[in-house]
Amino acid sequence: MKLYTKTGDKGQTGLIGGSRVMKNDVRIETYGTVDELNSFVGLLTCQDIEAQDLDFLRTIQHQLFTIGSYLATDTSKVELSTASILKEEAISAIESEIDRIVAQLPELKFFVLPGGSQAGALCHVCRTITRRAERRIFDMKEVYNVENLVVVYFNRLSDYFFALSRLYTLRNGGEEIFWKS
Repeated sequence: MKLYTKTGDKGQTGLIGGSRVMKNDVRIETYGTVDELNSFVGLLTCQDIEAQDLDFLRTIQHQLFTIGSYLATDTSKVELSTASILKEEAISAIESEIDRIVAQLPELKFFVLPGGSQAGALCHVCRTITRRAERRIFDMKEVYNVENLVVVYFNRLSDYFFALSRLYTLRNGGEEIFWKS
């Protein structure tokens, strides 16, 4: 099987279910942003990350792929596959991870700027792409049906990346950079 199909050469792409839409359709922009986030999470996993955090980041990557397939499914043509359904436990798992990480950090009294360490800065990149994905999901909700669980997932995920950025900046001997207002 060839990697290229030539079916997208005129600006359209296929959805799960067989529908074709323009490549700049809000749905494509949305799951493309989720895919971009997944790529940056993959880059983050190449940093010096402890095993527990690495395992959780891999879980996030799988969940992002699940969400991408959910967003790419034209449910007017086909039912969602089980593999495309995000489970509520995913949100409680993120909340537990946030609580575990925050318990290891000093109290936050100021706004933190991205930077301080390479891993910490990369967590901030993941956080900002997560926020963009969340905005795209709201755009998509104006046109297509999107379950609120997906919105909540991205809201928690950005908080997770913020907490993780603080943790790895401090673990790697960096200093948090506080905003001077």
